[in-house]
Amino acid sequence: MIEIKDLLFHLNSLLLSEEIKKNSIVDVLYKTIGIHIKPKDIKIKNNTVYLNIKPIYKNEILFKKDEILLKLKKNLGKKTPQNII
Repeated sequence: MIEIKDLLFHLNSLLLSEEIKKNSIVDVLYKTIGIHIKPKDIKIKNNTVYLNIKPIYKNEILFKKDEILLKLKKNLGKKTPQNII
């Protein structure tokens, strides 16, 4: 039988992992494009990054999408999101 503390530890590690991903995305976007995005404007679902930002910034990000994903892969390894929308 699984104890509650084990479930809470697993849940905490998942939440921490999402926070690390978001912070890494913020850092890479700032270094690559010079745009500062708040972590609350980033949603990660099914290995895809969804950004809640102005369309002009999204165009710049999509223009440099391959470079951004490559830098994210260096930072996050296997846990890298595969797409940015």
